[in-house]
Amino acid sequence: MKDSRDSAAELRARALRLLARREHSRTELARKLRTHAGSDEALSALLDALAARNQLSDARYAEERTRQLARRFGAERIRHDLIAKGVDADTAARLSAASGAEDLARARELLARKYRVPAATPQERARRMRFLQGRGFGHEIIRRALSSSEPD
Repeated sequence: MKDSRDSAAELRARALRLLARREHSRTELARKLRTHAGSDEALSALLDALAARNQLSDARYAEERTRQLARRFGAERIRHDLIAKGVDADTAARLSAASGAEDLARARELLARKYRVPAATPQERARRMRFLQGRGFGHEIIRRALSSSEPD
């Protein structure tokens, strides 16, 4: 029966295959490789070597993830997602704040796509507020987005 642990070369090849598909944070890649690594020290050494050669970069991962999420979500949701994926809080806050500059336009676009007509009742307005809250938009952005979609 073959041992499920990979050699150093196999572990490196596995890591590079994962990184070739898409960017990963250090934490995310470590979680995926942990079951295949012989020891935590070997895994840490591999991750350090990948980072030294700039093949693994939390900053690059965070920028790419922010770009992906910014199409559908607000700054708060992006920040929480980045932190959950292992990106440090300062980088997550900086990137989500940069993404937050377009939050109002993105919220208006989401409302226009999902709801073709302005809210007619307070219940419908509340439903739209909850929709935008779930997407990670702040209260002020939601208020402004909904007031701009109201009939004059």
